[in-house]
Amino acid sequence: MPIYEYRCDACGVQNEHLQKMSDPALTTCPACGSEHYAKLLSAAGFQLKGNGWYVTDFKNSGCGPACGGGGNGGCA
Repeated sequence: MPIYEYRCDACGVQNEHLQKMSDPALTTCPACGSEHYAKLLSAAGFQLKGNGWYVTDFKNSGCGPACGGGGNGGCA
C-alpha cells in the first residue's frame, strides 16, 4: 500500500497516511477538523534492487550494461 502525504491549509499540519490506491482521499484534518485537508504531490521513494537492475539505469550517461560496463558505469 502506498503512503500519501496530506497537508491542512487551515492549520498547516502535514501527515503521512498509509492507504490503498482505491481508498477515497481524506478531506478532514485530524488535528483541527477542517475540511481543507489535501493530498500532496510528492516524489516516490523507492529503489530498484536485485539482479537485472543497475545503478546506471535511467541515467543519461549514454552507456549502460550493453556496452561492457558490467553495471558499474564504466564504458570500454
